[in-house]
Amino acid sequence: MDGIDPEARPSGTGCAECEAANPPGWWFHLRRCAHCGHVGCCDSSPMQHATAHFAETGHRFVRSFEPGEAWFWDYSEKTLYEAGPALAGPENHPADQTAPGPADRVPADWGQHLHT
Repeated sequence: MDGIDPEARPSGTGCAECEAANPPGWWFHLRRCAHCGHVGCCDSSPMQHATAHFAETGHRFVRSFEPGEAWFWDYSEKTLYEAGPALAGPENHPADQTAPGPADRVPADWGQHLHT
């Protein structure tokens, strides 16, 4: 798949922009850019940083960064791929990291903040 760099490592264990915010934000699920490794929050998350990364960079493929998920999404073609090439590890955020997460930042009414 053109636009995927299998050697690009994830930018971290959480959404890069949520982690850098003041105060830090939270996310529902995480997506990893298959081109550069940027980790951003999904479209259900309050800030939707993974899609914003695509809009800013044109990096069209993301892979789920959730444990047990290996699917890819192509933003340009709006196509889901159940599998794709192996990417440099780690393949997902730490298993003990909650979704939504991080647990200490998620508001009690988090479901009210999700995009559907």
